[in-house]
Amino acid sequence: MVIIRFARGGSKKRPFYNIVATDSRNRRDGRFIERIGFYNPLSTKGEYLRIAQDRLTYWIGVGAQLSTTVARLVKKSKIA
Repeated sequence: MVIIRFARGGSKKRPFYNIVATDSRNRRDGRFIERIGFYNPLSTKGEYLRIAQDRLTYWIGVGAQLSTTVARLVKKSKIA
């Protein structure tokens, strides 16, 4: 099953997350199919969240599931 979830990057104590579409059996930071966006929780200026809505819609349309955290962020981005 394809799942849309975070892949952690960045250094120690400075997280940066890529939002990726991946097979659910792959490791969190392992191989992925496509990078859809990013989330930077420590951003002090500029954008902290970017999601390609067209690619997100495509993956949901073909049956991909969102992780709980990504679903929360997608809902928050649609409200804003």
